[in-house]
Amino acid sequence: MRYRPSVSKLACLALIVLVPGLTAPDVASGDEATPEARSWNQWRGPNRDGQIDGDAWPENLDGLERIWRVDLGRGYASPIVDGDRVYVAETLGGQEESVRALARSDGSELWRVSWAAEGKVPFFAASNGDWIRATPSHDGEAIYVGGMEEVLVKLAADSGEELWRIDFPARFDTRVPDFGFVSSPLIDGDDLYVQAANSLVKLDKTTGETVWRALENDGNIMRSGAFSSPVLATLAGRRQLVVQTRERLNGLDPATGELLWFQPVPSFRGMNILTPTVDGDRILTSSYRHNTFLYDVAEGPEGLAASLLWSHKSHGYMSSPVIVDGHAYLHLGSGRLICLDLDSGVERWVSEPLGKYWSMIVQGKKLLALNDLGELYLIAANPERLEILDRREIADSSTWAHLAVLGDGLVVRDLEGVSTYRWTGSAGAPAPAKAVAAGAR
Repeated sequence: MRYRPSVSKLACLALIVLVPGLTAPDVASGDEATPEARSWNQWRGPNRDGQIDGDAWPENLDGLERIWRVDLGRGYASPIVDGDRVYVAETLGGQEESVRALARSDGSELWRVSWAAEGKVPFFAASNGDWIRATPSHDGEAIYVGGMEEVLVKLAADSGEELWRIDFPARFDTRVPDFGFVSSPLIDGDDLYVQAANSLVKLDKTTGETVWRALENDGNIMRSGAFSSPVLATLAGRRQLVVQTRERLNGLDPATGELLWFQPVPSFRGMNILTPTVDGDRILTSSYRHNTFLYDVAEGPEGLAASLLWSHKSHGYMSSPVIVDGHAYLHLGSGRLICLDLDSGVERWVSEPLGKYWSMIVQGKKLLALNDLGELYLIAANPERLEILDRREIADSSTWAHLAVLGDGLVVRDLEGVSTYRWTGSAGAPAPAKAVAAGAR
């Protein structure tokens, strides 16, 4: 669908400068490619797409050993890691939210800050809990943590000192979203983008001041809050924000907030949850109880426009897809994993149910996937068949937080704690793969 931009009411912000490139560090390489030098600094990793570089993973999980575990209050927010520290968020007793910095070497607590907060979801969603959900972001100096009451807090990474706090409902006179603050903040240079206050808000990262606000809606229960998280991408030669709201997919100018294009994304009760995945000029998304869609963004006579390339009957739920060699691997609302040819939309294979939720990370031609049952899968990215190289139980309670991987180490946030694992003795020739029944059809 095409959108012809008008002159923005924010055009007076003439001093806004688009700073290209993420300041958050990418995965280290070369001589610095040690576990200590790597960073898992935000939702879905360094590039926000579940893709990492580094040494090849072994062919099985035999050498994966737990290094330490720390008990926590409940939470779905994924851990973030920078250098020698692991940062985790938690809800304590339904009345308090907390952030801890832990030593990556042994899990010892370096600092902890807490604040009073409540987060209550509607009764029909209570089975999924009402604890903190949004994954924090880290820029090397500070972390940005969103709590259930749609309050965003900036904390100094070295000490936990509070640098600023934004109460979005108070700032914009909106109500607290029914399902809490779910969308994860996006850092870009000196800028911070947050889906909050029934909109997308650009903040000055240093001061917390509002630069612009876009995609505003009326905030009824089917539209308020955001379940997805924004990404930055270059599409049709233009750098832009890709933002999935509960009703549609949007492309925005990062400097001004101008809407460049949009496409409606049908969903059941506005449950567009997964983060859209970009491949070249194409965007893959999937919605609850509807279809999987691939859109193409191109320059047209009236500006940028997004068109539908194909639609597949499969429907995602909460698990964001990954793309390897022109094929998408997507965990569905049915619990099955599907492989789709990205060019044609043809289904290559689909598995039997493998859990309600998967977080997936790609390195080379292998996937690591953690489901909600605490089961870790090592999978070959094989479009011909589901090829599970190995799997094992890895967590002490349910695992809805995204897996974090750094070098030969893993950080696993289960519902009631956080653990680190490391592949030990994995240098040299990999061990033979173990035969595991795939269960695909």
